[in-house]
Amino acid sequence: MERPHVVVTYNASIEQRTVLLEILESLASLTFQKELPPEERKESLAQADAVLSWSFGREVPKEDYGVLKPGTLIQLLSAGADHMPFDDLPPHLTIASNPGAYALPMAEHVMAMTLALAKRLLIENQKLQRGEFDQFTSNRQLHGMTAGILGFGGIGRATARLMRGFGMRIMAINQSGASSEPTEFLGTLNNLERILRESDVLIVSLPLTKATRGLIGSQQLSWMKPDAILVNVARAAILDEEALYHHVRSHPDFRLGTDVWWTEPARHGQFQLEYPFLELPSVLGSPHNSGMVPNISESATRKAAENVRRFLEKEPLSGIIRPEDYR
Repeated sequence: MERPHVVVTYNASIEQRTVLLEILESLASLTFQKELPPEERKESLAQADAVLSWSFGREVPKEDYGVLKPGTLIQLLSAGADHMPFDDLPPHLTIASNPGAYALPMAEHVMAMTLALAKRLLIENQKLQRGEFDQFTSNRQLHGMTAGILGFGGIGRATARLMRGFGMRIMAINQSGASSEPTEFLGTLNNLERILRESDVLIVSLPLTKATRGLIGSQQLSWMKPDAILVNVARAAILDEEALYHHVRSHPDFRLGTDVWWTEPARHGQFQLEYPFLELPSVLGSPHNSGMVPNISESATRKAAENVRRFLEKEPLSGIIRPEDYR
C-alpha cells in the first residue's frame, strides 16, 4: 500500500523540519515544496493527502487549487483562518486551523496590556517625561473587576485563568455556550449586550468570520461602561474602526489596548491607520506580536503536525473549519 503524502508549502526552518520529521516521517512521505523546482510543485499537490501551510493563499497559486484530491487535509499553522481563499477552494477539502497554538503568550500579552492600561503606566510615564510628578491620580485595581471574554477558545480560556488569579469575575461568549472552564457566566453572541454592559475589561479573542466582522460598532460601544478597558488580540475588523476611534476620543476614561490593526503589512503590504489612534493618550498598541516568543514556531508546528498525524491515523481532528462561516 502506498504511503500517504504530506506536502509542506511554507519555508520551514531547520527546527520546524525536525519536528515535522519526528512526528510524521514514520507515517507518510514528506515533501518540502520550497525545495522543488516550480514546475514540480503542482504535481506534488496533486499527490498530497495532507498539506501543511502557514498562509495557503500566498504559498499556493490559485490555478493549482483544483488538483487537490477530494478529502485532502489543509492544516494551517495559524490559529486564524480568515486569510484562506475560501471562495476559490474546491468544496471537497478538509481545512483545519491551529487553535490554541499561541494561547499562552497571547494571554500574557492581554494581561500586560490590561495591567498597563488599568495602572495608567503609559500616561504616567509620559507625564514624567514632561517633568510632571502626578502621585495622587488614582489608578485601578483589577481585583473584583468583571472580565468579559469574547471568544472562549484557547486564548480566551488561558486569559481567564490569569485573570482569575487577579481576583476577577469571568463572563464569556463562545459558539456553543458551553465549556469545561469555570466562569460566572458563559453564553453565545446572543448575550453580547449583557457581556458588554457588565464588563470592566473586555477581551476580544474571536475568530474573524461573517458573523463577527464589524460585530462591535457605535451601538455596541455605547453599551460599555465609560471607563471600560478593551483589549483586542483577535482581528481588528471585528471592531468598526471609525466608531472605535470616535468612542475612545470622546470618552477620556475609556482605555484601548490593541495588538491588531485594520491595515497590516502581512495582509496589505503596509501598516496604515485611517484614524490617529496612537495620538490618543488612552490607547496602547503593539505590532501584532502578542504570540511572538522564543520557540513558538516549533511548538505551533508540533501542534499542527499532531493534527496531521491524527488525520493520517483516522482519529478525531481539532480546529475543523466550516468554509461557509467565511465565504
